[in-house]
Amino acid sequence: MTDSTIPTAQLGAHGPAVGVQGLGCMGMSFAYGPTDAEASRATLERALELGITLYDTADAYGQGENEKFLSPFFKAHRDEVVIATKFALAIPPDDPTRRIIRNDPPYIRQAVEASLKRLDVDAIDLYYMHRRDVNVPIEESVGTMAELVREGKVKHLGLSEVTATELRAAQDIHPIAAVQSEWSLFSRDIEAQVVPAARELGVALVPYSPLGRGFLTGSFTNADKDLTADDFRRQQPRFTGDNAAANAALLEPVRTVAEAHGVSLGQIALAWVQQQTTVHDLPVIPIPGTRKPGRVEENAAATGIELTKEELELLEPIAGQVAGDRYADMRFSSAGRE
Repeated sequence: MTDSTIPTAQLGAHGPAVGVQGLGCMGMSFAYGPTDAEASRATLERALELGITLYDTADAYGQGENEKFLSPFFKAHRDEVVIATKFALAIPPDDPTRRIIRNDPPYIRQAVEASLKRLDVDAIDLYYMHRRDVNVPIEESVGTMAELVREGKVKHLGLSEVTATELRAAQDIHPIAAVQSEWSLFSRDIEAQVVPAARELGVALVPYSPLGRGFLTGSFTNADKDLTADDFRRQQPRFTGDNAAANAALLEPVRTVAEAHGVSLGQIALAWVQQQTTVHDLPVIPIPGTRKPGRVEENAAATGIELTKEELELLEPIAGQVAGDRYADMRFSSAGRE
């Protein structure tokens, strides 16, 4: 790939312009097996060279270690990058292997101070509610987040895995720049209500796992057999047992389109997500995760691939045939609340 940079898009009506593809940084220190810090640092630098300016992390990734890892890169390029981090997934004192969802105002204030310290910045560019605690009125949570904006600790607000109703309620309290939800050839439930609401409200969509956590690249076919014991994907129903075999067969039309373009399966999966900007008429900035400079080049190149109407029609049925839920615990998805 050449060093020409990718186009830009705006996060919300008043948010910053960012590259039309961001970078998910979770795997650099958490969830996807063994890591390589040197390769990850090289990936961050290469991404910026290619015009990728939105960098996504969360306090839950490695119990804050991901934010700490990214801090030197952010400090070196503070005026060039948009830092996105999140709160809401807390660790209960009696069981460090679990995550509980907290949206209460005292916790939000505790979380933002901890993230600011780990990141070593004065303000977070985009602060997300990572998951929704339905026991706390969203007006309370977003109201507290809005106070953080007024105090200068946060610049823009985002929500992750919310329903259209929740998004509208939040927007009534404070402008929302972005909604982050899983969106890929395998996961399209947000198109029914969340995407139309975001378009109407002027909110950008930030798809996470646009490569189906790597499954859409063909890099593994069964998590139990192909991935290390500490890999998070071994806990996800779509990637194990009979579900994995059924879902692997769904990659055939992706492979057909990839061969026609002379590109990888992952590039077609990403191109499909990028093209939803045109299909749904709103900014779509996917955040594929990778720890390799070569892979970030490949991902960025997908922004230049345009799929034909016939190719989109060929890929259309895939999501409806996927076997298995996104999560073993569906509290972590908005799908069941719509």
